[in-house]
Amino acid sequence: HVDLVESGGGLVQAGGSLRLSCAASGTIFERNDMAWYRQAPGKQRELVASITSGGSLKYLDSVKGRFAISRDNAKNTVYLQMNSLKSKDTAVYCCNANEPYGRVGKLTYWGQGTQVTVSP
Repeated sequence: HVDLVESGGGLVQAGGSLRLSCAASGTIFERNDMAWYRQAPGKQRELVASITSGGSLKYLDSVKGRFAISRDNAKNTVYLQMNSLKSKDTAVYCCNANEPYGRVGKLTYWGQGTQVTVSP
């Protein structure tokens, strides 16, 4: 059974910083592609940042230069450092893991999410 547990969310003023963590268990973490998604009220979920098992990175355009995703395979943890936060970054942030399955398949897992609220 794979568990993803996020932490680090909270309330911060605009311009501030937060670091989200996602601890994984029940999986061979270093083989997984990991990502952070977010969903604001009334909006669709969107991919914020991703990091593959090989370390390739991808970011949502609106967070480039402000957010940084990283992983520590020894700790089975993926991080999202968020700087220069804006009100529009307010959302529930969820951790996502894609675990290889068979030759070409994958299994997808989600954390429960952590609320990030940025006050003006």
